[in-house]
Amino acid sequence: MDLKAEAAANLADFTKESFTDAGVTHDLYRKGAGPAVIVIAEIPGITPKVLDFARTLVDAGFTAVLPHLFGVPGLDAGNPKKVGVQGMAMAGASLAPLCVSKEFTILAVGKSSPVVTWLRALARQEHQRCGGKGVGAVGMCLTGGFALGMAVDDVLLAPVLSQPSMPLGITASRRRTIDISPQDLDTVKVRCAKQGLKVMGLRFKSDKLVPDERFAFLREQLGDAFVAVELDDDAANPDALLTPHSVLTEHLIDEPGQPTRQALDDVVQLMRDTLR
Repeated sequence: MDLKAEAAANLADFTKESFTDAGVTHDLYRKGAGPAVIVIAEIPGITPKVLDFARTLVDAGFTAVLPHLFGVPGLDAGNPKKVGVQGMAMAGASLAPLCVSKEFTILAVGKSSPVVTWLRALARQEHQRCGGKGVGAVGMCLTGGFALGMAVDDVLLAPVLSQPSMPLGITASRRRTIDISPQDLDTVKVRCAKQGLKVMGLRFKSDKLVPDERFAFLREQLGDAFVAVELDDDAANPDALLTPHSVLTEHLIDEPGQPTRQALDDVVQLMRDTLR
């Protein structure tokens, strides 16, 4: 099976659609029934392990909605040994627009990426379509902070920031912040104080992409509304190719009693407690 056919096969149980807001259109993949949870993939995109996480949400009684913002959907680009040079070239070409796209403020500080506006509109549509009390969102790595920015809207009831890595912590000030505008953060803080909104954050303690200072900043800003799940390195899947980073996907050990599995269960429970 060639790589494109294999990627398509990995997506076979998901329905492909598209959504447009304010002239911006992205494809998305959906599966399941029940309240919607928007899963915003990490680099390199909607990999098989991201799809597995989405299926876990489906099995728990939710509709998983995966926007395609970058990468090759379904390609196992997180496993270079499997996809080889050809697969990594495909993945690299599909990620190149990230550097120039106006939808992503990768290098900026104190700003919410414009794509968050599109994601908020998607959340409103999915709430109308799927019902429930509201919508959940899980951002990962590059997109981790997007879930926080989406929480400006009352429809977003369960934001999960899995290894939120932006902005890159190359200076002390960058480590003590996250990619959301001050105005949007103030709105989220009001929701936490007055509406009881809970924001969950996940990280490995040694992860340089998600420094201690970032979670300390979130605790200071959100108080008890910020629920931090911080894991030791030995909780990470040793078969993963990279150092501990991706709590819900590449470094998950999906076995009862494992800390990463408990983190996954905590995310599912947050969705159950807030969306139904």
